[in-house]
Amino acid sequence: MSGTTAEESYSGVFDGALGPGRRPALLVVDFIRAYTEEASPLYASPARAAVHATAQLREAFAARRLPVVFTRVLFGRSGRDGGLFVRKVPVLRRLVDGEPLAEFVPELEPRPEDVVVTKQYASAFFGTSLASTLVAWGVDTTVVTGVSTSGCVRATAVDAMQHGFRVMVPRDCVADRHPGPHEANLFDIGAKYGDVVSATDVLAYLATL
Repeated sequence: MSGTTAEESYSGVFDGALGPGRRPALLVVDFIRAYTEEASPLYASPARAAVHATAQLREAFAARRLPVVFTRVLFGRSGRDGGLFVRKVPVLRRLVDGEPLAEFVPELEPRPEDVVVTKQYASAFFGTSLASTLVAWGVDTTVVTGVSTSGCVRATAVDAMQHGFRVMVPRDCVADRHPGPHEANLFDIGAKYGDVVSATDVLAYLATL
């Protein structure tokens, strides 16, 4: 395999595409102020552009009355509900009720018709009612946006596929602290768990529904 590119080494094995279904839901994963404010230890500068691109998608979903789900990480004051996750990443202990950094970014505030899922771990599906909610809505496709690409976005994409949902990840609607993990995880998601597309691709898909 020496000298081959990642694309060449995966070709013919991990390069399939699922394509979207007929009933999508938009998952807005953890677009909270902790990732967009420079003073925050979790700040990821590319998140600001991803917020803007996701806000456009959100409007397109809302215009078609398609489901939109927001998630955020929130722990109790003791942090005990974070288990080993907060021991591995202690800074997460700051994400408690009343902490400004735990609030949604202003551009992507949930609306009354949206669903908000509160989670304590990376995947939006782990320990939550998300899968049951999507099934009840008849959803077959999840459009996964948010932060970070290598963490909660990847975990959510993997679990979405494992729960039987087609996965689309618009690359301009997700972000990470560094381009290395961002690109590596987009590559892996596209190889094994879903389709990595652009926000424009998603808008074109919505126009066909």
